[in-house]
Amino acid sequence: MKIILPFKKDVLLKDNIYEITSISLENQLSLNEFLVQGTLYITGEYRVSESSNSVLPFNLELPVSIALEDKYITKEAKCDIDDFYYEIVNNQKLAISVDISIDKLKEKELKNMDRNIGVIDDRCIDVDDVSDEDIFEDFEDKNEDIKDKEDKIEIENNLDEVQKIDTSNNSINSLFDNLDNTETYKSYLIYIIRENDTIDNILSKYDTDIDIIKEYNDISNIKVGDKIIIPSK
Repeated sequence: MKIILPFKKDVLLKDNIYEITSISLENQLSLNEFLVQGTLYITGEYRVSESSNSVLPFNLELPVSIALEDKYITKEAKCDIDDFYYEIVNNQKLAISVDISIDKLKEKELKNMDRNIGVIDDRCIDVDDVSDEDIFEDFEDKNEDIKDKEDKIEIENNLDEVQKIDTSNNSINSLFDNLDNTETYKSYLIYIIRENDTIDNILSKYDTDIDIIKEYNDISNIKVGDKIIIPSK
């Protein structure tokens, strides 16, 4: 295969440039692994004005160093000049453009990349085959999974609260000493007051009201670490 590498360089000559009367290009380029390097030799003559009959010579040596991508095999590759052109800019500057060709290149085999692409292709699906209903159902399923996990965490937290109660003394029994055997509640949660807890937050969290809490607890001087009974239907 063959590729073209563009090389551009702006140079200033000693005098005003009205017209290039002659120009030639020679090169001493070589390809070393993935680096094209060497020198371009540009010589010629130019006129400084329309009325001038005399010409001035110029001699340019332009160093070249261009790196190739490492996806190529460059063992048999050769470099040469494919095209050469120039432009006079504002009678002051000579814009040089050279196209350097690299021939007999070979691309490396990308076996690993092909295998990876195959794996990706197996996972891909056609977007046209997926309906809005499928997307919505998938979204609902994910939300249900998240909600189940949140409920599980809430239950575990509540269990932690109960397990943290100090059973080394009779404090639990004393909490229930005043309960009437005729109570209609099915269960009672022992909640340990934490830092930043408020009565309103606890009422909201366990869906109860202040009057029920007051029936079973003295909350007039409650503090962090105290235990309160929260009845549940």
